[in-house]
Amino acid sequence: MPGFLTTHVLDTARGRPAEGMEVVLHRLSGDGRSELARMVTNADGRTDRQILPDTDFATGTYELEFHAGAWMDATGIAPESPRFLDVIPIRFGISQDDHYHVPLLVSPFGYSTYRGS
Repeated sequence: MPGFLTTHVLDTARGRPAEGMEVVLHRLSGDGRSELARMVTNADGRTDRQILPDTDFATGTYELEFHAGAWMDATGIAPESPRFLDVIPIRFGISQDDHYHVPLLVSPFGYSTYRGS
């Protein structure tokens, strides 16, 4: 099976998917980083397509940026200035041809992630 990358964002404070959050994927290398994809989560908190499809899949180091602060502002979560969480970077390695799933569970004051399935 060729590898690919997906994500899922859940709003743990309100117990529902985080619809409308911008997610950006970068590939990291010795020369810095390059943007590979920019997407927005749908009503299920997922992107409409794979963030890194099998046609572009390669082993290496990547970073997902979750634009949580702008999403909280847009969804009416009580504002603070500055927000405790704004852009959440998750840096991870892809070492084999496989399905990599990197979910984000987020609230205004904390987040967690893991390698899902």
